[in-house]
Amino acid sequence: MNNDFQEELNLHSAGAIIRHASVFNHLESHQNNFQLSKEFTDKWVLPLYMKIRNKHDLSWVDYLLELKNELTEDVTLTLLGDFNWRTRTVGAYLSVLKNYKNQIPIIGVHLLKSEVCYAGDLYALILAYYNTPETIEYLHKYLEYYLQKPELDFDQEAVLEAVAYLDVINKTNNLSKYLKLWNKMLEERNEISKVRNIQIAKIVEKQEGKESSEKYLKNLDQVIINPELSIKHITEQIKIFTRIETLF
Repeated sequence: MNNDFQEELNLHSAGAIIRHASVFNHLESHQNNFQLSKEFTDKWVLPLYMKIRNKHDLSWVDYLLELKNELTEDVTLTLLGDFNWRTRTVGAYLSVLKNYKNQIPIIGVHLLKSEVCYAGDLYALILAYYNTPETIEYLHKYLEYYLQKPELDFDQEAVLEAVAYLDVINKTNNLSKYLKLWNKMLEERNEISKVRNIQIAKIVEKQEGKESSEKYLKNLDQVIINPELSIKHITEQIKIFTRIETLF
């Protein structure tokens, strides 16, 4: 297999599906200079990465409690330093459970740089959970930049919901200053989608005929986009954080 192609596959698996330049490129990411061992990932990653977001099944907590004495700062730093969404999300979650506040800048920079997908929503949740001026600033910096990037379908909605949650908790009104940008981004993203869909329809027409192309476009018209924000999910997740953290 071609080495470049293999590298692309590895990056895709790690969650680096979209590589992009941003104003945050100058920020230094916490990254390991070594590969994780199979033993380490078997213990700290594979049993947890698909479960920690599941509010209906907390059986993984029992597994983690058995490792309580082994869960150190080195473990969470190693997880956060691996270039993979699975390890980084587990590392961020475990960092909160151990209340390693010195790792907040690592999580904040990971959010701002958004190097891997499937992780930003959890970073936003954690920053909202800590609810300090520092963590709130990371959320605002993210929104100020990424709400102006409709072509980057990242974690804008999750971060907005984190800000909305904090507005309720702190009796602030920070969300309001982002709603205009949010609506504008949704409109622009919809226009981008229309252009892409027309391009795809032309390909379908060439390959399968005009009838199939028209059917494709008709089905798209039936898709409903829901841009509504809700703090229900983040509120439930933070309650789980609060409950579990006392065990560690």
